[in-house]
Amino acid sequence: MHAITIPEPGGPEALEWAEVPDPEPGEGEVLVEVTASGVNRADVMQRRGFYPPPPGASPYPGLECSGRIAALGPGVSGWAVGDEVCALLAGGGYAEKVAVPAGQLLPVPRGMDLTTAAGLPEVTCTVWSNVFMVAHLRPGETLLVHGGSSGIGTMAIQLAKAVGARVAVTAGSKEKLDRCAELGADILVNYREQDFVEELRAATDGHGADVILDIMGAKYLERNVEALAVNGRLAVIGLQGGAKGELNLGAMLTKRAAVTATSLRARPASEKAAIVAAVREHVWPLLEERDGDAKGGTDGNAGNGEPRVRAVVDRLLPLRDASEAHVALEESGHVGKILLTA
Repeated sequence: MHAITIPEPGGPEALEWAEVPDPEPGEGEVLVEVTASGVNRADVMQRRGFYPPPPGASPYPGLECSGRIAALGPGVSGWAVGDEVCALLAGGGYAEKVAVPAGQLLPVPRGMDLTTAAGLPEVTCTVWSNVFMVAHLRPGETLLVHGGSSGIGTMAIQLAKAVGARVAVTAGSKEKLDRCAELGADILVNYREQDFVEELRAATDGHGADVILDIMGAKYLERNVEALAVNGRLAVIGLQGGAKGELNLGAMLTKRAAVTATSLRARPASEKAAIVAAVREHVWPLLEERDGDAKGGTDGNAGNGEPRVRAVVDRLLPLRDASEAHVALEESGHVGKILLTA
């Protein structure tokens, strides 16, 4: 098969299209013939040499894909050759085929095309595990999402609104904030021109954010703690603003607040499978349910409206052009996901 390889760390030009050995599905795995793959910040970090794949994972970048099952490994049940799926990966998505633990497979949501589904696994698993399984966002609470126009941000807005939360976002332009508002964001902050702590306090009568989903790390740590409400929870999922910061424990004690930091890639397969199962139970119905579904559909048009939660795709590029996709991701002009088509 062919895959995008990284012979040496470097810029986008370090990505090379090469012929490589076909993967073989092991115990409890399936072989997926890839239709499309999602592009993520972690792929950029791997390309630069800062985020190597965990032991035993594919050396090729790519943390999610969609496609059709081409073969079943020993011990796999509940799936069949030809099934259309999307998958959470530890690596290997930038390839024509990839071996995946069966517990990390998801069916393509009803009504969604196979290519678009490639942009779901990483964002849905990241958002659901952090915002809901760890931070326990509840109806009526306020969620602050940094990078609201990103793939993760656009999904976080929609899932939070679906459970009845209020959503604040930061983004770097009016155009991006407008897109966030279209998805349901209530409080819009241009981080280039406004201070998110002040804006959030003003919009919530001083309450602050009950949950913050943060991609910046050290750069925003102090202000994130300021922005938290009493009993607030800060979930750090990225380090775009640095890895080491100073944490004011006095402020944390006063607010009875919590800080967590998690990643998906290096988790054991059993933990990933538990997250994927929770996403299938809680998120997939929102992706499949149309506006008319909840109204009884007596006019015969039930299910023909917009889905309650949808995948937001910025652009499609051929897998061979992965370097172009990385340039686009690093320029941060996109809204939602960038996908590579095999």
